[in-house]
Amino acid sequence: MKLHDLKPAPGSHTARTRVGRGIAAGKGKTAGRGTKGQKARAGGSIPPWFEGGQTPLHMRIPKLRGFKNRFKVDCEVVNVGAIAAAAERGAFEGGEMPGASSKPKKAAPVTVNQELLRAVGLVRTIKKPLKILGDGELATALFVVADAFTKTAIAKIEGAGGTISILEVPTEELVALGTDGSPREAREPRTAAGRLAAGKRVDARAARATDAAEKASEAEAASTAKAAKPPKASKSQATAEAADTAAAEAPVDATDDAGSVGDVDASTVADASVATDAATDTDTAVDSDAAGPTDAAADTDTDSADDENA
Repeated sequence: MKLHDLKPAPGSHTARTRVGRGIAAGKGKTAGRGTKGQKARAGGSIPPWFEGGQTPLHMRIPKLRGFKNRFKVDCEVVNVGAIAAAAERGAFEGGEMPGASSKPKKAAPVTVNQELLRAVGLVRTIKKPLKILGDGELATALFVVADAFTKTAIAKIEGAGGTISILEVPTEELVALGTDGSPREAREPRTAAGRLAAGKRVDARAARATDAAEKASEAEAASTAKAAKPPKASKSQATAEAADTAAAEAPVDATDDAGSVGDVDASTVADASVATDAATDTDTAVDSDAAGPTDAAADTDTDSADDENA
């Protein structure tokens, strides 16, 4: 193989189509654009959303306006007045109350539920919950069973001597019929891997229970210690206690002692004051005598200094 024998694989490279180069090239004259028209002109591009002049799709569809509650519950609604009219024309039949052992003296009220209302044409379907509204008047005692009632409907039904029963959806799991409600025992795993996994789950559950018990005991011990600890006195109380202690330990003043003793007469106090004055005079005389020689010596030094200067 020579260098000039190298060439690309067949079909890997396609030559560019050169249009408008004469009839012999096969793409001359109109260059594959057809005869006239918008697409034959330079710059005659059409946007991809253009639909030939008809109303575009983005204008035909309805727009999202307002708010739509996804959790709204659609109910079949019936007014009290419609039920009263149906009862007056005999659409509902009276009967005995369920569970009654003997024939009652008074006739049982007429029972009205969603199935009966659907049978007389007041309700379209039984797949939606039934709600009784309070529009209209009611004079017949009825036993009405529905999913919801308005306050006005309840007042009118009970005012006519009837009763209501609200169908409630259970919010928690109920015990199945024929069982005592005890949890079912776990099935023994068949494989070794299953038994190992079951053992790990049991150990993890036991470890979590132990940790929870330890944390509960620690919290209880901490709360007990905190409750047994005496309350901490405030700063103002501590300062007041310290001042009281210092006042109690300080020596009693002589003046206070003299004032506190009731049998010290005035003459004793006078004698003590006279003695104090005499001692004061003596100290003053001694100080004056001591200062005399000092002043004389100072005068002598001053005179000698004057003589030397002269």
